[in-house]
Amino acid sequence: MIIKLCCVGKLKEKYYTDACEELIKRLSRFCTMRVCEVADEKAPVSLSPAEEMLVKQREGERLLAQISDKEYLIALDLGGKQCSSEAFAAKLQGLEDNGRAQIAFAIGGSLGLSPTVLARANERLQLSEMTFPHRIARLVLLEQIYRGYKILRGETYHK
Repeated sequence: MIIKLCCVGKLKEKYYTDACEELIKRLSRFCTMRVCEVADEKAPVSLSPAEEMLVKQREGERLLAQISDKEYLIALDLGGKQCSSEAFAAKLQGLEDNGRAQIAFAIGGSLGLSPTVLARANERLQLSEMTFPHRIARLVLLEQIYRGYKILRGETYHK
């Protein structure tokens, strides 16, 4: 299976890049993991609602340019469905069993994802009721993908 993380913004802090690279390395036993990063827009705190929408629209266009029609898109969204690690693992297995060889996850910038990305998504996933910066969301998502594969293989992971 090919799994792609499409993210708005780049990781800048070495500790995040190191942690993500380690998880991607571990995931190489189970799948092909790709990360694509698109530029984020400047988004000062004082943006009007129209300006916020424009920022999300521009970032969304960049994300969608990286996602093919063949990819099953899961958008990380505060309005998405939450699930346990076991249910997430089952989702990965179900997608693979149903011939979905390519999955993409979209992680938005500081303002979230555009309506066009959400409309394109096959489903929406909420990592938590808490709000995370995109760099932490990326790390948590990678960890959950890794945990999911460990669960599916019956391998021990954190208890």
